[in-house]
Amino acid sequence: MKLSPYDPRRIEEIKALFTKTFSDSEGQSEGELIGNLVYELMTGTDSHDLYGFVATEKNKIVGSIFFSKITFESKINAFILSPAAIHTDFQKQGIGQKLIKFGLNTLKECGIELIFTYGDPNFYTKVGFKPVTEKQVKAPFKLTYPEGWLGLSLVSKKIESIAGNSYCVEALNNPQYW
Repeated sequence: MKLSPYDPRRIEEIKALFTKTFSDSEGQSEGELIGNLVYELMTGTDSHDLYGFVATEKNKIVGSIFFSKITFESKINAFILSPAAIHTDFQKQGIGQKLIKFGLNTLKECGIELIFTYGDPNFYTKVGFKPVTEKQVKAPFKLTYPEGWLGLSLVSKKIESIAGNSYCVEALNNPQYW
């Protein structure tokens, strides 16, 4: 298994991975929605505001994650981990956790302070994320599943409250993802 930054020349393969993975678990319409989200992230987000990583097996992409900039009024250097996908045939092997840890280490080396995600707490707490309340850190949109708002500091043991609003990159700037 090789972990590496994503190659922009493989955009269609990455989009297909997300579409298939989310279609298998959530249905075809959700698969298409998330596949299109990933495509928009890769093609419409400034390269300074996006980090993407892949897991490959025999040169086939079997997993991928993306981190995109989240901006706060207080100018904290933070990113959102979303979305993440591991091919259905490769799930339950620890690939997702390894890929996330690889991405987190890379972002830490780049001086990123905080990472947030909006997903399954049972999964993301395994890689160090902790629940965050919306009073503590406001999400870009009203959350339909507040228990899924999680954070991780790459520079300290806890996340301090952050005053003011937050803003995500254009591809995530849609309430249907929240």
